[in-house]
Amino acid sequence: MTTVKPEQQEPASTPPRPPSMADVAGVAGVSHQTVSRVLNGLPNVREGTRERVLEAIDQLGYRRNRAARALVTARTSTIGILTVGSEFFGPQSTVLAVEAAARARGYFVSVTSLERYDADSALVALNHLVDQGVDGVVVVAPLELVTEAIDDAALSLPMVVVAARPDVPAADPVQYVFVDQRSGARQATDHLLGLGHRRIVHVSGPVGWFDAAERLRGWRESMAAAGCDAVEAAAGDWFAASGFEVGTRLARQVSAGEATAVFAANDYLAIGLLRAFWEAGLSVPDDVSVVGFDDLQSSAFFIPALTTVRQPFAEVGRTALAALLDGADAPGAPHVLTPSLVVRGSTGAPRAS
Repeated sequence: MTTVKPEQQEPASTPPRPPSMADVAGVAGVSHQTVSRVLNGLPNVREGTRERVLEAIDQLGYRRNRAARALVTARTSTIGILTVGSEFFGPQSTVLAVEAAARARGYFVSVTSLERYDADSALVALNHLVDQGVDGVVVVAPLELVTEAIDDAALSLPMVVVAARPDVPAADPVQYVFVDQRSGARQATDHLLGLGHRRIVHVSGPVGWFDAAERLRGWRESMAAAGCDAVEAAAGDWFAASGFEVGTRLARQVSAGEATAVFAANDYLAIGLLRAFWEAGLSVPDDVSVVGFDDLQSSAFFIPALTTVRQPFAEVGRTALAALLDGADAPGAPHVLTPSLVVRGSTGAPRAS
């Protein structure tokens, strides 16, 4: 009798992984979004395409991931949140609001932050949440590259994205919830125009962020409607140091009468502007008015108190979670919330020339 030593034994074979939605899409020759529409019984799928998808499902023996039905079965009672770094006030305020709304409905949350702000990092982070068996995902990372990754991802679980995306695809299985950033920018700009300002500079946020792009568009729209030239000063990021750097340059334009007001893309940039103008010996709002965006908790305590646009973060969180839990199988038009202008001491009429 021959004894087989342990090292001579063949390793146990790894069980094959179950077929995925991406496999079904590949066999049927369609996108994963089309497979999702067929699985969810959504319209706008040609009958021939639907039959090909169903045949591919039968051929592969595909069984829908239970995470896609987790909102009914409450398999883990955990919601995944994908977000950017904690240094960004708006996204982090939204994350806290989603977490509070989830807790109120008996759900836990698992938060994952992007290592880098690109599509590959977004896909890695999303797959990490899927591997945890979350019941659904709320994405709070309003970057164009992240939504591109979501469009390309073959994920068979409910998802809501909090981003002011202007071109949400029709019948997209992913739901969108966002604050109308363009409306907020128009409110800020129209406020300055109503005070009599005509030379209003916009300190814009970074390229690739939906919020920055929409605020820039709103400012341009109001300036064009008033027949005023739109002068932009790009900050490059969201932080006070960049606002200070831009403000140092703008101080010379203010002193020369080339600008009488500044609309900053967020409150942190506005903080930097206030410091730069103070160091240049300029009075806010006597020499130049300043408006921010977001309404930080400290904005009312700046000197002067900052006029800004308040975003309803708590409502965003509740709406995003409701869309995930109650509307996962019925995606439709984006849920759009309206911001509000908060007028404080940093704005006033321009100095008479």
